[in-house]
Amino acid sequence: MTSMNVNTRIAGIIGRKLTKEQVEAFGAEIDALRTRITADLGQKDLDYIKGIIRLQRRLEIGGRIGIYAGIVNPLAWVAGVGALGVAKILENMEIGHNVMHGQFDWTNDPELRGRKYEWDTVCPGDQWRHSHNYMHHHFTNIVGKDRDVGYGILRMADEQEWHPANLAQPVYALLLAIFFEWGVGVHDLELADATRGTWKWSEKKDMFKAFLKKARKQVVKDYIAFPALAGPFFLPVLAGNVIANIIRNLWTFTIIFCGHFTEGAEMFSEAECENETKAEWYLRQLMGSSNLEGSKWFHIMSGNLSHQIEHHMFPDIPANRYAEMAVEVSALCEKYGLPYNTGSLSRQFGTVVQRIFRLSLPSAGKQEAVTA
Repeated sequence: MTSMNVNTRIAGIIGRKLTKEQVEAFGAEIDALRTRITADLGQKDLDYIKGIIRLQRRLEIGGRIGIYAGIVNPLAWVAGVGALGVAKILENMEIGHNVMHGQFDWTNDPELRGRKYEWDTVCPGDQWRHSHNYMHHHFTNIVGKDRDVGYGILRMADEQEWHPANLAQPVYALLLAIFFEWGVGVHDLELADATRGTWKWSEKKDMFKAFLKKARKQVVKDYIAFPALAGPFFLPVLAGNVIANIIRNLWTFTIIFCGHFTEGAEMFSEAECENETKAEWYLRQLMGSSNLEGSKWFHIMSGNLSHQIEHHMFPDIPANRYAEMAVEVSALCEKYGLPYNTGSLSRQFGTVVQRIFRLSLPSAGKQEAVTA
């Protein structure tokens, strides 16, 4: 993205242009914030993530025991399902996602090694590290490059081609939310492109085998092994595990979509992003992201992706630092007259739903190609 391109997009949002010098000055201040926080990382950050890991494990153990206890006490089953759902959210969001970003590689703790961590979901870690850490974070909100824009299922940008099938995308979105784990699991396989002939199955054979191996492990664990331990009470335990996974799926879908697809989140073309400087890259992360407001535990349960702006700017900084960084990033945005998209979960998710419904229809006044 050239400076002129960035300035043109910002002008459309805030009504004025930033000079090249102002853009670079903003980037320098963001870099300075990054340097200061990185230098301050230490034992308190390690203690934090270790504490979350201990809590997650206790919740999972307690949740599974509660589900089994539900055989004689229905309330214990409800509490167990809730605890297991929370445990799965913490493992995926605050632990797995952040550790796999390399946020704690500096600790040299084998348990926190980003390139080796394997999380509790059907998506193989290596495939997620490619589709997310590389493709998404390098090409954030660039239509045609960032495959997270709609996950190959939904039309989430006016610039994306409209098809009659998009009329049903509110239904697709609901199904994606319920089965989000599986949507993420097959994301790097680019299944939607298989029918277009852009790649051959032989080219994806090893990736597909890795996905099936990981998916089989997860299915056996949650839907066969743990329920089988209950003997004749197999079905109540199976139901508990299914519901706990759906709780995790719905929550992660909601948080992730609120961070990327509110009506205020900007999308970009490849041409706009050519030859962008580091400062302009920061601006793209800012303009393409949305934050959520809430309590300390709300932020923890979101994996601190409630601070999506800061996460996109600093993906390898421990997420527990985003709250303090957000104060400074917000102040810098005010200083330079830049938008800082933040709001409550209900307000932000409301605009996500609005966007899903709006883009299910042809976009009036936008460049698009309508095909049969």
